[in-house]
Amino acid sequence: MNELIEETRKRRTYAIISHPDAGKTTLTEKLLLYGGAIRLAGSVKARKAQKHAVSDWMEIEKQRGISVTSSVLQFDYNGYRINILDTPGHQDFSEDTYRTLMAADSAVMLIDVAKGVEEQTKKLFYVCKQRGIPVFTFVNKLDRYGKNPFELMEEIENVLGIRAYPMNWPVGVDGDYQGVYNRKLARIELFEGKGNHGSTAMASKAGDVHDPEFKALLGESIHNALCEDIELLDMAGDQFDFAKVKSGELTPMFFGSAMTNFGVQSFLEEFLQLAPEPAPRLSSQGEIKPDGEEFSAFVFKIQANMNPAHRDRLAFIRICSGKFTRGMEVLHVQSGKPIKLAQPQQFLAQERAIIEEAYPGDIIGLFDPGVFGIGDTLCPLGRDFTFQDFPVFPPEQFARVQAKDTMKRKQFVKGMTQLTQEGAVQVFRQPDSAVESFVIGTVGSLQFEVLEYRLKNEYGVTIIMDRLPFGVARWLAGSEADIKAIKSMDSGLLVQDIKDRPVALINNEWSLNWIVERNPNIRFLTVPEDSRSIEEGN
Repeated sequence: MNELIEETRKRRTYAIISHPDAGKTTLTEKLLLYGGAIRLAGSVKARKAQKHAVSDWMEIEKQRGISVTSSVLQFDYNGYRINILDTPGHQDFSEDTYRTLMAADSAVMLIDVAKGVEEQTKKLFYVCKQRGIPVFTFVNKLDRYGKNPFELMEEIENVLGIRAYPMNWPVGVDGDYQGVYNRKLARIELFEGKGNHGSTAMASKAGDVHDPEFKALLGESIHNALCEDIELLDMAGDQFDFAKVKSGELTPMFFGSAMTNFGVQSFLEEFLQLAPEPAPRLSSQGEIKPDGEEFSAFVFKIQANMNPAHRDRLAFIRICSGKFTRGMEVLHVQSGKPIKLAQPQQFLAQERAIIEEAYPGDIIGLFDPGVFGIGDTLCPLGRDFTFQDFPVFPPEQFARVQAKDTMKRKQFVKGMTQLTQEGAVQVFRQPDSAVESFVIGTVGSLQFEVLEYRLKNEYGVTIIMDRLPFGVARWLAGSEADIKAIKSMDSGLLVQDIKDRPVALINNEWSLNWIVERNPNIRFLTVPEDSRSIEEGN
């Protein structure tokens, strides 16, 4: 029991969130660099270079220089076991990001120093707030011209409704920053040398802010401006209150540049001391605490074909309580069957290693023969509880897809089935359709491109895709007779989801209101009755 408590306290499991192109994947690389997990970090900007970001393992990510799927990375640093969940920033992949946040205990919110708080950042911050996840802010790209730090603090408060407490402060003016001032230690850290684009850990010189050597290095005007800023922060700023951080009222704020390693190591060290340990999880039988002796976990992500040579399929689980040991037998609640966890793996992106044991907070991958679904619960044999359901996203864009070559039907159905189970798209069928085709729904149009790319490259299937004019999906609840006789659906489409539940696809909200008025015995739901919508939050 003591071992379980001690190991759990070492775990830090967090997600990195931001608007696209704020530098999430680059920051992840640099954290791995300082953690000793990699010796040379690859920039996602260098699309033509041979070196790519470790967390961008999918070929399409390397080509575009973006993340389209969450990746899981683990390493040890200063006595901590760190589980990083690097998420896609693009809004078209919000579903993957939201599901990943279910597995995190805290979040690092990345903000571009020049652009401030952007649209997608607002949405992701809102989900963190709903879930009660403490948020730590890293203001990135300080190697470029950006907004005044005080302006950014004010923007975070006004736009996100959360106070910011700067843990460090940039040294310099107008984008020409030379280091950071650590408020806790009352020391400045100046970085020495440039030119390696942050591919290796950067040497630094640290010392007291009043040291004459630093005044000489900085110049009188920059040194005086720094001293004035520090005095203003100490007199007029918020006091640091960890209870407010945990309750979501205050965000610790760090400044740096992931691209040049500016302030990254000091951020990592401070963050690990402040970030929360694995938290209890809600279940159908009440709160499940991490120090409980019985093993429990939930599936938050499924990924097919991470290893193209083996065409494998992995279920990522978050351990919630108890000690995991390789080969243990547990109950897969959704199927009601016992299952042996024989090939547990931990990850540095697609590089993996078989592990013998793991503890609450850890993320591990399990070989999935097709039994797992997103949100599934694993618990001890003889127990039967489920963790809180994952929220569902109503799709907003639709297309009909079918295989171009009918001889590839089998591969097409397999690919569509597996990618649906991953949660990459939502799939619907017309009950009376004779042609082997699917209607797919997505949150954003980039998901269509990724689906087409992955079917071709992972399953060898070229598809014909016809976009459909619908913008609204509603699950139908009512008698079978009423649903079959639904009125005013001339321009809509009646389909079934993968659980054979009836769904109406409708052009727009105006058409929806017209149909609702003419079908008073049918309820039109944004998500199925047994699911929560993302708007409902926790």
